[in-house]
Amino acid sequence: MASKELAAPCDLPEEVRAKNHQNTGAEGSPAPLPDFGYEYLDHTADIQLHSWGPNLSIAFEQCCVAMFGYITELEYVVPTFTQEITTEGDDLLSLLFHLLDEFLFLFSADPFFIPREVKITHLDIKNFKVTAIGRGETFDISKHPQGAEVKAITYSNMQVINSEDGKKWDCYVIVDI
Repeated sequence: MASKELAAPCDLPEEVRAKNHQNTGAEGSPAPLPDFGYEYLDHTADIQLHSWGPNLSIAFEQCCVAMFGYITELEYVVPTFTQEITTEGDDLLSLLFHLLDEFLFLFSADPFFIPREVKITHLDIKNFKVTAIGRGETFDISKHPQGAEVKAITYSNMQVINSEDGKKWDCYVIVDI
């Protein structure tokens, strides 16, 4: 498949913009969501990332991947090296904010790192500390189709929610594009 340069978020291929959206099941009922994943929700002038997983680590990992999936098509990213980040916050929201912000900084500055995968290696929700490893490569405009520029992470309507049964975590983050 030939790569193409993408000018605006609306030019992202449907399969990228609608990553892991619900499929229609039997008789038009929505099929259940996979155990983990992410999707993009429309928001006035910005985009909302929604990620989920059976535990908080996976939901955070998916949120990071969702952010980079909006920047470029991750299928073109070859994991050639890793970058580790450690950050902390005052609560779960600020912890997620700082995690995304640190990864966005690695993308915005040398080495212009674009991870295809993110793995949380340590998550301390008592002291609000996280260590994560991204596997990816240096962003190359000739190789990686450009989606939307993520300018900043925002706290606007940010949510980290654990289901009543404790079996699912959801993260909602609006990013400034």
